[in-house]
Amino acid sequence: LSTKKIMRIIFMGTPDFAVESLKALVENNYNIVGVVTMPDKPAGRGHKIQFSPVKEYALSVGLPILQPVNLKDPEFIKELHSYQADLQIVVAFRMLPEIVWNMPPLGTFNLHASLLPQYRGAAPINWAVINGETETGITTFFLKHEIDTGDIIQQVRIPISETDNVETVHDKLMVLSGKLVTETVDNIIAGTVKSIPQDQFTNVELTPAPKIFRDTCRIDWNQPTKKVYDFIRGLSPYPAAWTTLDGKAVKIFEAEREAISTPGEKPGAIQTDGKTYMKVITSDGALNILTLQLEGKRRMPISDLLRGFKLAENTFFV
Repeated sequence: LSTKKIMRIIFMGTPDFAVESLKALVENNYNIVGVVTMPDKPAGRGHKIQFSPVKEYALSVGLPILQPVNLKDPEFIKELHSYQADLQIVVAFRMLPEIVWNMPPLGTFNLHASLLPQYRGAAPINWAVINGETETGITTFFLKHEIDTGDIIQQVRIPISETDNVETVHDKLMVLSGKLVTETVDNIIAGTVKSIPQDQFTNVELTPAPKIFRDTCRIDWNQPTKKVYDFIRGLSPYPAAWTTLDGKAVKIFEAEREAISTPGEKPGAIQTDGKTYMKVITSDGALNILTLQLEGKRRMPISDLLRGFKLAENTFFV
């Protein structure tokens, strides 16, 4: 039997992003002995119990599933130990205690959606786009104490185009993640991993990727056009950049840059013909808003909005 069939792997993950890696492992006949994912939670209006995408997939292929509420729970630790895994793989899960990541003899590796050591943290894809980066990627690395700091195993780079938003970058990285995870496992099996400590990159300034909260998403119209443009696409479609109009929240999903000179105009000022366009003044130009969502309404193109909504003269986004 090949080592691939013998090596026992536990997979840990929760969202769609992680399913791609699990699927690649299953379809390429790696020996996945169990899957750890988040507990089920009630979702939506009817509070129906919802399974994580990883659980849905694991059920569809008949894999054993563990859903601990607390990762330090002795019962969970005991159960995890009983699977006798040689290796654990983590993709988009949560912080693991040492007792968990240190359990398998070959260690635990994580796939992170950035080019580590850059963009350590909870929201690497959002921040790379918000900061106007022109490339990002995915990294596999061995877990150790501090979050996202373990030795780097492999990386794949992709360009970020001017028109990408967080969704398009997420989907490109997701597609690549399965291949990188299986290659990393192959290298671990072959004993050819030459991992690189992240502190070898100490000469570069590190940009973090902290968790994004609602307040993080508020647009500052006093910023230059490019900055506001990157901010909107770095949060689109989710959680969405927002501003206020007459005290109500407005989410903005798509915009394009306008290189127009606007001397004397106040940032946040809205220019519109009342029918087809809405431009918003920034510190050095304007943005043409393409799709947005008023509080309590659906997302819509600007022409639909203007048809049913009359803006008063001299209106401002704040």
